Amino acid sequence: MIQVCSRCGTRWNVRDRQRVWCPRCNGTLLAPSATPPPAQPPSQWSATATAAAPAVRPSGQGQQKSGQRLPAGFRWIAVRPGSAPPSRRRPRNFGPTPRYAVIPRWGLVDHFDTASYEQQAEPRRGPTIGALRATLVATIAVLGLAAVVHMIRYGLLIINRDVLLNPVVAWLATWLGIVVSAAALFLVFATFVLLTNWLIARRAAAFKNVGRQEHRPLWALRAGCLVPFVNLAWAPVFVLELASAEDATARLRRPITVWWVLWALSTAVSVFAIATSFTTDAQGIADNTVSTIVAYLIAMATMVLVGRVLLGFERRPVAKPANRWVIVADQSGAESSVPVESEGQNPAA
Repeated sequence: MIQVCSRCGTRWNVRDRQRVWCPRCNGTLLAPSATPPPAQPPSQWSATATAAAPAVRPSGQGQQKSGQRLPAGFRWIAVRPGSAPPSRRRPRNFGPTPRYAVIPRWGLVDHFDTASYEQQAEPRRGPTIGALRATLVATIAVLGLAAVVHMIRYGLLIINRDVLLNPVVAWLATWLGIVVSAAALFLVFATFVLLTNWLIARRAAAFKNVGRQEHRPLWALRAGCLVPFVNLAWAPVFVLELASAEDATARLRRPITVWWVLWALSTAVSVFAIATSFTTDAQGIADNTVSTIVAYLIAMATMVLVGRVLLGFERRPVAKPANRWVIVADQSGAESSVPVESEGQNPAA
C-alpha cells in the first residue's frame, strides 16, 4: 500500500497499515489509492497551490464554490503568512534544589553602627572592681585580726595583775600587736589610694556621659581624699557629687550618710586611742587597749560601709545606663477619628 505526502510528495510504502503523518516533513499523508498522483517537487507544488488559492474559498458547509476539484485525498490547509514562528526555547535546567544542613548565615543579618561609639568611648583608667574588692576584704580582715590581738593582749594584762607572765608570751603579745597594727595602717592607706583613683576615673566618666566637664581639679580631688582630717570633710562631698551626676542620689544618699557619720566617729576614737597610747601606768595601758579595740572595730565597720557604697555605684555602669522598657496602656482615653482599616474589608497584605 502506497501513501503520498501532501507536502513533500514523498511516496511511502506503508504495507498493509494506513499512516497519517509523513516521517520526513511531518506532513499529512494522502489516502491510499490504486492510481496515486505523480510526485511533484516542493517548489512546483507550492507555486500551484499559491496560484489556485484565490480560486478556492471554503463555504459555510465546508464545500468549495469553485468548480475546480482537488484530487482524492487532498485538502486545503490554512498556513500562517510570512516566515515560520520562532521555536520555543526550552526552560534552562538549574539543577537540583539547594539544600542546607543548617540555616544559611549569608542573609538576614543585622548590622549596628557600634564602631563610632567604641571609638569615642575612652578606656577606663581606674582600678578594677576586683582589685578594690580584694583590697577591702584584706583591710577588713586585718582590722578584725588587730582587734582580736588587742583583746588577747587585754586578757593578758588582766592575768598579769596576779601572775607574772612568761617573757616570751609578753614579747609575742607586744610585738604581734605592733606588727598587726602596722599592717592595718598600711592596708588602710592602700585602700584610700585605690578608692581615690576609682573616684577620679568614675567622676570623669560620669561627667562625660552627661555632657559636662569635671569642675574639680585633679590635685583637689587627691588632696581632698588623701590628706588626713581634710578627707573627712571633702571625700563624702565628692562622692555625693558623683551620685548626683549619675542620678543615683536618692538610692545612695542613706549609705553615704551612714558611712560619713561612722567615719567621723572612727576618726575621733582613733585620735583618742593614739593620744592615750603614751601612758605608762597599768590602768592607763589597759584603758588604751580597750579604746584601741573599739577603734579597730569601728574602722572595720567603716570599711564595710565603704564597700557597700562602692558596690552601689558599680551595680550600674556609667557609659550605658540600664533602661527598662515596659508596655504602658494608652491613658488618653480617646480613639483616633480616622479608622486604620475600612469596615468590612480585609487588611492589606
